[in-house]
Amino acid sequence: MINVTPSEARVALVESGMLQDVWLERAGCNGYLGNIYMGKVTRVLPGLQAAFLEIGLERTAFLHARDMTPREPVDEEEPTPEPAISELLRQGDNLIVQVIKDPLGDKGARLSTNISLPSRFLVMLPKADVIAISTRIDDPEERARLKEKMERVRGPDNHHGYIVRTNAEGVDEFALAADMAYLQKVWESIRERCQRAQSPSLVYEDLSLPLRALRDQMHASVDRVRIDCPRVTHEARTFARSFLPAWLERIEEYRSERPIFDLFGVEDEIESALQRITPLKSGGHLVFDQTEAMTTIDVNTGGFVGHRNLAETVFKTNLEAAQAIARQLRVRNLGGIIIIDFIDMDRDDHRRQVLRALERALERDHARTTVTGITELGLVQMTRKRTTESLANRLCEPCPTCEGRGSLKSAETVCLEIFREIMRSCRQFEAAGLMVLAAPQVVDRIREEQSTTVAELEELVGMNIRFQREEQYSREQFDVVLV
Repeated sequence: MINVTPSEARVALVESGMLQDVWLERAGCNGYLGNIYMGKVTRVLPGLQAAFLEIGLERTAFLHARDMTPREPVDEEEPTPEPAISELLRQGDNLIVQVIKDPLGDKGARLSTNISLPSRFLVMLPKADVIAISTRIDDPEERARLKEKMERVRGPDNHHGYIVRTNAEGVDEFALAADMAYLQKVWESIRERCQRAQSPSLVYEDLSLPLRALRDQMHASVDRVRIDCPRVTHEARTFARSFLPAWLERIEEYRSERPIFDLFGVEDEIESALQRITPLKSGGHLVFDQTEAMTTIDVNTGGFVGHRNLAETVFKTNLEAAQAIARQLRVRNLGGIIIIDFIDMDRDDHRRQVLRALERALERDHARTTVTGITELGLVQMTRKRTTESLANRLCEPCPTCEGRGSLKSAETVCLEIFREIMRSCRQFEAAGLMVLAAPQVVDRIREEQSTTVAELEELVGMNIRFQREEQYSREQFDVVLV
């Protein structure tokens, strides 16, 4: 389902009535992933084996030496040693680079000089001279068939490399040749723009989100595509007529008055994905905590008491949690290091089955995932490739009241801070009295529970102390004023 407004485009993938994936793009803050720039080197850092480049974005982008090393053939046994960055770049050099990771937090975009251009069935790797097949095509005969056809279609004069995408499973030679010709034209146009471009400047921008979704997600198991915008529906059908003619009839315009994302509860699922706790059908729940370094997921039985014994209750909850975690990782777009704390299991076969269930559920993820097994503490360590910000980071910002800490000082703590500030002010300044401006709940607590302390304090400092409620103040905010 594709929802488009003048300020935002959103794409939701729904299977069996349940949201499986969601992508969004907002006007003025689109992602940069896949864009190609003519960049200018501003700093070379030999100690980090990296350089910073100006490519026209708000922050300078980061290029590591390993992302300048040409891709190795798949059968290469010993990779080429990583050269020193100072041998590759100098300050002021102009360079064609591609964004491989969007800016995240305070970090700039991550760059590579190894350009890749995706199409429906192929990914072109200019000058890489390698043919690789997606690992998700696991049938040996199909892999061999595609490799043979690619060798024949590419010919002896084409020295570019290609990765055959999962969507190419079962396609004929004509489709592969058409994709290859299209990518060749795109690469030639990029080269022409680079020859005329001034640094820093954008030389190639990827398709809009709705068209990218058709290119990357449309396959035989997609029953239909619903789009709630006539203009985008027309663009999608035009795109499909050129690249997906067999599935043109599956693209339909959604005209109901009911918002498209209200179908199948997609809007509610997005809202739920912003919450810390995700309930499980059995009565258990998952707790997600996202930090700068990693994401932790805690599995709890909650209200699920089971029907047989504790071991079976724990096992069934963990199996359900494994499926839910894989889906939530996609919906929330969580990446980097992920630690999962399943409920402790005593039996080895239960641990193996839960781990295998998690691995199977992760197989459908479009991002690369690696599960390293269960540690001695019973934690599952895994990584998920992070190329864009998480859903929460895209849709939310740190709370201005707690400044992102997720907690506030108690009213009692603030009261004690006020008393210390009163003592400090009385030692530094002379005045007839003091007025304390604070949040209503703090002032109420002082008047109701700390009146004796205030009386002792007034006697100690030798002046009158008045307290005034300020409705606009947050709990931690206060001022001590001399009167």
